[in-house]
Amino acid sequence: MRKIDRRTFLRISGILGIGIATFSLPSLRRIESERFDKKNYKISCTRLGMGTFISMTIIDPSRHKAEEAIGKAFERIKELSDELNRFNSISAVYELNSSGSIKEVPPHMGELIRKSLGYYRMTEGCFDITVKPIIDLFQEKFSKGLYPEEREIEERLRLVGSDKIALSGKKIFFKEKGMGITLDGIAKGYIVDRAAEVLERYGIENYLINAGGDIRVKGEKSRGRPWRIAIQDPEKRGNYPDVICMKEGAIATSGNYEIYFDREKLFFHIIDPRTGRSPLTDISVSVVSKTACDADALSTAVFVMKPEEGIRFINSLPKREAFIITRERRRLKSAGWNRLKA
Repeated sequence: MRKIDRRTFLRISGILGIGIATFSLPSLRRIESERFDKKNYKISCTRLGMGTFISMTIIDPSRHKAEEAIGKAFERIKELSDELNRFNSISAVYELNSSGSIKEVPPHMGELIRKSLGYYRMTEGCFDITVKPIIDLFQEKFSKGLYPEEREIEERLRLVGSDKIALSGKKIFFKEKGMGITLDGIAKGYIVDRAAEVLERYGIENYLINAGGDIRVKGEKSRGRPWRIAIQDPEKRGNYPDVICMKEGAIATSGNYEIYFDREKLFFHIIDPRTGRSPLTDISVSVVSKTACDADALSTAVFVMKPEEGIRFINSLPKREAFIITRERRRLKSAGWNRLKA
C-alpha cells in the first residue's frame, strides 16, 4: 500500500509496456465513455492508487449514472487507502505501529484486523499481518546493499505472531514491544470490495475492477459473454498461463515478481511467518473466491504453503479455487479450476 513514487511508476510502466512519451499522469483520471451497443455504454477509467494501476469498466444503459458511480468508487478507494496505509503518518495503522496500542480503532481498520486474525487461525499461521518487523529488516539491509543475517532474522522473528495482538472492543495493543502490522496482504482486496459496494449501490449490474491483479467482477462484458480474466504471466512476456471466465466473484494473484529486494528474488514482500524468510516453492498463486478480500488473503497464505498442501487446503474450502505455478514451472489446479476456464 506504499504511495507510488516516480521510480516505481517508471518501473510499473515498463512492466506493463506503457509508452511514457505518450502517457501522461493527468490522463489517468479521465473517465472514458463510448456507445457499446444499442442499449449500453461502456464507461472506463484507470488511476494510480495503492501502489499500482486501478482500472474500472462498467457496461450500463445510463452513461451519467455510470460515470458518477466510477467517480464515487475511486473516492472510496482513496479514503480507505489513506486510512489503512501504514506509511501514512496520520493513519491509525501508523499510530499502532509507532505506539503499540490504540484506544479507539477506526471501524474499517478494526474489521480488517478481525478478518486477518480469522485468516491467521484458518491457515494455522500461514497468513499473518505481524510480519512487518521482518519486512523492515529486509528493507533496511538491502537499502545498504547487505543481506540479512540469520541472527537478525531470528531476533525479529520473536516479534511475529498474530496471537500477540490483543483486540477488545475498540481497543488494540501489541503484547511485545517492537511489533508491527502490515495489511498489504489483505487491504487491497478489502478496498476493492468496498469500491464494488459503491457501484452496486448505484445499481450497476455489469462491472470489472482490477487493482493490480486483485479483480472483482459482476454481470457480463457483453450479452451472454462473461468477463474473461487472464492469469498474470510471472515472466511478464504476455504468455498467459491460463484464462478463466467469471460472471460474479473475485480473483487475486500473489507472486514473487511483485515487490522483491534482490535480483535472485530470494527475498520479497511475502514472508513465511514461521521462518522469517520468503517462501521459495512457488512463483505465482491465484485464488478465486466470492470476495477480493478473501481471495487476497488466501492467495498470500497458499503462497506460504507447499504447493500440494496449498491445493489440499483450497479443496477443503467451499466455493474457492486455486492455480499455482511453482519455481520448476509445474502447474497445480484445485478440483474445480477447469470449470472456470474460457
